[in-house]
Amino acid sequence: MTPATAWSGADGPDLAAAVRRVLGPDAELREAQRDALDGLRDRDTLLVARSGAGKTAVYAIATLLSGRLTVVVSPLLALQRDQVAGLREAGLRAESVSSARGARAQQAALDRAASGDLDVLVLGPEQLVRRPVAEALDRAPVGLVVVDEAHCVSEWGHDFRPDYVHVAGTVERLGRPRVLALTATASPQVRDEVVERLGMVDARVLVHDADRPNIWLGAHHASTPRERDDRVVALVHELVVDPGGAGLVYARTRTHVEELVEALGRAGLPATAYHAGLPARERADVERAFLSGALDLVVATSAFGMGVDRADVRFVVHAGPPTSLDAYYQEVGRAGRDGEPARAVLVSRPDDFGLNQYLRSGGVPKRATLSAVLDAVAGAEDGARDQRALAQGSGLAARTVSGALGVLLDTGAVRREDGGGLVATGVSAQAAARTASERQEERRTVERSRVEVVRTYADTTDCRRRLLLELLGEKHPRPCGACDSCEAGTSVEVADAPLRPGQAVEHAEWGPGQVSVVEEDRVTVFFAERGYVTLDTEVALEAGLLRPAGGAPGEPATPAA
Repeated sequence: MTPATAWSGADGPDLAAAVRRVLGPDAELREAQRDALDGLRDRDTLLVARSGAGKTAVYAIATLLSGRLTVVVSPLLALQRDQVAGLREAGLRAESVSSARGARAQQAALDRAASGDLDVLVLGPEQLVRRPVAEALDRAPVGLVVVDEAHCVSEWGHDFRPDYVHVAGTVERLGRPRVLALTATASPQVRDEVVERLGMVDARVLVHDADRPNIWLGAHHASTPRERDDRVVALVHELVVDPGGAGLVYARTRTHVEELVEALGRAGLPATAYHAGLPARERADVERAFLSGALDLVVATSAFGMGVDRADVRFVVHAGPPTSLDAYYQEVGRAGRDGEPARAVLVSRPDDFGLNQYLRSGGVPKRATLSAVLDAVAGAEDGARDQRALAQGSGLAARTVSGALGVLLDTGAVRREDGGGLVATGVSAQAAARTASERQEERRTVERSRVEVVRTYADTTDCRRRLLLELLGEKHPRPCGACDSCEAGTSVEVADAPLRPGQAVEHAEWGPGQVSVVEEDRVTVFFAERGYVTLDTEVALEAGLLRPAGGAPGEPATPAA
């Protein structure tokens, strides 16, 4: 029975009963939730909806409607724990499989999943290629595969979490159950990457209002590291007093985190550090203390926040810019989840953006590594289904195999067959390495442009919220009234601009693009091979460099559908 058949009663009493069970007796579905459930009846679905929109309830309700197992792929242990707890609270039978659980507990969860005695199984992407997990899922009645925090598929890529490459293969092997991808923030380009990398078929992409109007946005500039950090400490001091409550300070490196903790301490503002260099138990203690309210100020790298859902975070301060505006809005969105006023402030200096260029750059596996994995795929007797066997056959670590496999799939040296098996196509490791290097350079160009867009956000004197939301693919033509630019009176109306966000355009040299942001005299356009480019609107149109797709230079714009 397909998921669509299983959900055929989704408009009737079955849906009402599922909503009552998950959300409570008097609750009603929000627009984003109903939209996603409607989409899942017929198609794979990507739902982009702001924090607090109730995305977890979507797959909880879908699970009850299908009567089959839902597999949730979730990136962090803290998030997995919260998801299991929330699902159990709603009355669903939920378990997780992770390195944080003993072998016996993991096997018990897998046995329950395989026997149909479980509603939801939560696991990290790296678990998908473990033989015990794969065998249990092969026996289980899987109706839905959920990828939570789906922006990670794009943001982190093969360099950070290469195991996401196995989601598509798992879905194929399981007979193509429905796929639901969820995230709070994703630009149009990130949405395309998520759909492609997860192998979603005829996906319905649903984008609901990402605006968090209760969060005031601001930015400050500094000339030196000392000036930047002094400004951060002063801001935190102001914000601790007014509006008070809990706060987060984000820094780009572990060293900077520790330096800021010391600086805040000297100013009488006790803070706790959180980064990947700390022992796992210490990180877990910080998360629990922050969630419980025992700890109100944390200085962290981007490793902190996903799955740490505290309603009364009143401020988020960035000591240096994030690597993309998608990442920035994810982190900003941890403030004000109770709907009360909150503040988000970015403090940066020019050289910080150079560091981000470095942080976003990634390498291509060595040719010898690609060759070893390619030989292991070609020599696998079971269609290269088991990554552990590929690791043994290649003599490489499982993580290295995942990274190389992602490149081999991307370059066509390896193909995924129906049923999820991997086969070598005859493309050599040398040719794959050459193609990967060329594509990596293209990606670096795009990644560099994403960093520059963060600089545009930091430097703008126009409405900061409008620029941010338009880069995330939303139309927001009028000043918001809740950012530093609006308060200073420098925001402008762009309702009658000759170009519109989302509009398809053609550049004389760079080809097709899509308008991302419209300012008073500038336009930012995304080009597939160059990334984000900011142009003088009047010059670009009058000189014929830019024109609406299908129209003459300077022709009035028609917003894209």
